[in-house]
Amino acid sequence: MSEIVSEAWQKYLIQLQSHPLRTKAITSGVLAGCSDAIAQKISGIKKLQLRRLLLIMLYGFAYAGPFGHFLHKLMDIIFKGKKDNKTIAKKVLVEQLTSSPWNNMVFMTYYGLVIEGRPWNLVRSKVRKDYPSIQLTAWKFWPIVGWVNYQYMPLQFRVLFHSFVASCWAIFLNLKARSAVIKQA
Repeated sequence: MSEIVSEAWQKYLIQLQSHPLRTKAITSGVLAGCSDAIAQKISGIKKLQLRRLLLIMLYGFAYAGPFGHFLHKLMDIIFKGKKDNKTIAKKVLVEQLTSSPWNNMVFMTYYGLVIEGRPWNLVRSKVRKDYPSIQLTAWKFWPIVGWVNYQYMPLQFRVLFHSFVASCWAIFLNLKARSAVIKQA
């Protein structure tokens, strides 16, 4: 078994080196899909909502993976690849003040319009209502992830690491949302 995993990892690394953007996009899509499948199961959905799962995968593939790829390349250009604590703090600050709010807004809008199929006025209203608390919660968790990512992850693994943590985060948020529903019942 470990031979199979080792061989698969080596093939993944080759793809990551040869086709970094494509590999990160696929990885992000697959991890987003796995996260959604687990979240659906945890939330008590009996039959997997395939449309929702595929649309979440599309988001990871078409947006999250490529965005992360270019964000981390840009950060290394801006900060010249430095890894001292002061530079890492600046990277985390820049990420949390720019891409974090943007990505939360984009995801909430995508989820409402595309996945749930709601009209723009309802999505806009929900974003206005929920966005501040979601962003504040994100700022309590994601800076730590960002620090670990910039401090310990080589550039080529940052999107993989971020996508993996984002998958776990999505499962956590689903559990939290489910417990809120159960408390109200």
